[in-house]
Amino acid sequence: MGLKHVSFQSDNHDEILADGLNLLRNPTIENDLQLLIDVLPERVKAALISMDLLELIEVVMDLGRLPEARFSDGTIVMLSQDQITSEELDLVVSRVGDFADDNRAGIPRTLHRISAMRNRKGVVVGLTCRVGKVVTGTIESIRDLVESGKSILLLGRPGSGKTTKLREIAKLLADQAKKRVVIVDTSNEIAGDGDIPHPAVGHARRMQVSHSNRQKEVMIEAVENHTPEVIVVDEIGTEDEALAARTIAERGVILIATAHGSTLESVIKNPMLSDLIGGIQAVTLGDDEAKRRSSQKTVLEREKKPTFDIAVEIRDRNTLAIYPDVAEAVDHLLRGWSIFPEVRKVDSQTGAMKVLQSDVKTLAELAPQALNTLDSKVKPVHSISDLTQALPGGRVGEEEFRVFIYSISKTLIERILERLHLKHIRVTSHLHDADAIIALRGTARPGSKIMQLAEDYEIPVFIAKTNTMPQIQRALREAMNKEGNNNLLSERWSEPSKLDEIGLNELEAGEPGNETDTALKEAEEAVNTVLSKSIPVELSPRRSYIRRLQHELVEKHNLFSCSVGNEPNRRLKIVPSAAPKKNDV
Repeated sequence: MGLKHVSFQSDNHDEILADGLNLLRNPTIENDLQLLIDVLPERVKAALISMDLLELIEVVMDLGRLPEARFSDGTIVMLSQDQITSEELDLVVSRVGDFADDNRAGIPRTLHRISAMRNRKGVVVGLTCRVGKVVTGTIESIRDLVESGKSILLLGRPGSGKTTKLREIAKLLADQAKKRVVIVDTSNEIAGDGDIPHPAVGHARRMQVSHSNRQKEVMIEAVENHTPEVIVVDEIGTEDEALAARTIAERGVILIATAHGSTLESVIKNPMLSDLIGGIQAVTLGDDEAKRRSSQKTVLEREKKPTFDIAVEIRDRNTLAIYPDVAEAVDHLLRGWSIFPEVRKVDSQTGAMKVLQSDVKTLAELAPQALNTLDSKVKPVHSISDLTQALPGGRVGEEEFRVFIYSISKTLIERILERLHLKHIRVTSHLHDADAIIALRGTARPGSKIMQLAEDYEIPVFIAKTNTMPQIQRALREAMNKEGNNNLLSERWSEPSKLDEIGLNELEAGEPGNETDTALKEAEEAVNTVLSKSIPVELSPRRSYIRRLQHELVEKHNLFSCSVGNEPNRRLKIVPSAAPKKNDV
């Protein structure tokens, strides 16, 4: 953040004012900045008019402190070396409109907002003079959504441009779509201060709210008295206002609104606003359903249809994340499923819109070869943004293999995947999205619900006898072999360093304790046979990590060994000629 002191001396304020205002000319921005400058103290005005004010956000004046000008890039400029006095604050207060109960006032026919800070006696001790701008072209990236006739909820942090977009949407619907639009303007931020609405809202009508607590009542009054097709509301922030919004939506009126929340997930977690996205309720699941979801029996679910059809997260001036189906998005978030909104970005130079992120299935259809590429030297895909970066000409690292578990410990399977660094395998909560199902034998009998669903979705089922790491490992390996990924899995399971991390005892818990000793003894006998008779010998089928130990034993005797056959009959073959060792493939 830049911080600098500026001092000004000039005898010709009018000339400086004219030069400064010339800097404000921009074909896409109208902010009536001179009207705001005129209400400020003379020394603050003289400092401002000689500066480039295109990116000015607000002027801050606090009693006993230096006046500040704050800009959108984070720069703070000190406008004077003298502190603000109470007389200067009183002067500004006298030049603006009356302050409402929310301590906000304005300048008639403008969008500027003056907010007051008061002491415990009600005396003004600080002022924030925020610049109100009419910025056009901010909704071009969502014009198709606005014209779709669906209710839209805008989310974003303070200062992200929610109200600016709301204002332009109102004008678009009133002037171009020819709809009856009524704006419920609580703090006069949308249509400006005064009795006459600002031209920025076009032919939309405006209802002012006398007190902030009456916003919900005015919302209902607008529907009952003025037959609108569209209601525009800024800053829905209470439970009563959320209920009023639902009432409006249920009457068939299109609702365009902003809410206190930066993301859709933050609205879900806000008990006062959750009704906007359908409400949240605790539901107790049956045993079968809880096992199918691999979740607890008590879960959170959406209670009813959302008030809004579409949600738009404003991430920055040019980037928007869009949820075209709020109901589906909320359901996915509550169940912990992956969700990928469509991200639209507008190039600040050309004005062209780009879709940075879309649904994974759409990307798979556009470039299926990218999803089928296996190359360990390329960065694996862990998110949709990684996949997007790999298109259109790039290659994706490893194809993601999705496993749905039923009555299987998620902790154990994630432990195996983490310790073996199998990043291309992911446990999914989407049954329809799974490549394989791993289920516990006792709950996956013929005719059971999971077997019926597997048949309906045409997904192979692999059984683990018990809920232990060795059994889950075996079922996972069978699933990968079935999908033709045996090479990738065998390499990882046969690396000694990875086995050291897991520990042979841990992986072999519950298995015959003498299997390793028996296999090594067999390999020792085979080595003696090969050395004495110079003939090749094949051993009994063994697991990959045991074959690895056998490989190492054979190598010590300067013999050559390789693995032959397919799982579960893959085995070691020892030949008499010495050669560089060949690992499992």
